[in-house]
Amino acid sequence: MKPTTVIGIDPGFGGALAVIDRDVIYVTDAPILDVSGRREMDLAAMRALLVPLAGAHAFIERVHSMPGSSGRSMFSFGTGYGAWLGELAALQITTTRVEPARWKAAMMDGMGKEKDAARLRAMMLFPKHAHLFARKCDDGRAEALLIAEYGRRTS
Repeated sequence: MKPTTVIGIDPGFGGALAVIDRDVIYVTDAPILDVSGRREMDLAAMRALLVPLAGAHAFIERVHSMPGSSGRSMFSFGTGYGAWLGELAALQITTTRVEPARWKAAMMDGMGKEKDAARLRAMMLFPKHAHLFARKCDDGRAEALLIAEYGRRTS
């Protein structure tokens, strides 16, 4: 049986959480705190976002190191990924980790893999919500919603 509520998570600091519940769409940026000049995941806010979603199925982009990235940025990226996974596990939300190449092949066929391509594809699939992806920095929102839609189509 397909879940009625699907969560998509782009786990980076510029990422987001998207929820598709039947025909209702909710998208929010990843909760981030600025602590002494460092960005940190706001774990309390993360939990508050996820608590009402118990019973949903979450799809999270499986992250890995990227050539040319600094150790510090990769550590931060991995910390965010681990924080999302920890909260999902603590709340017993069924979680599927999906490779970027897999969801992008399914959702962005022929559109390219650039961040702007994700924004364009999200606008095409969800025109009533295009305002959520209007800014260049909204690519995390677009990717989170595309991951959720991938989950909805494949689960």
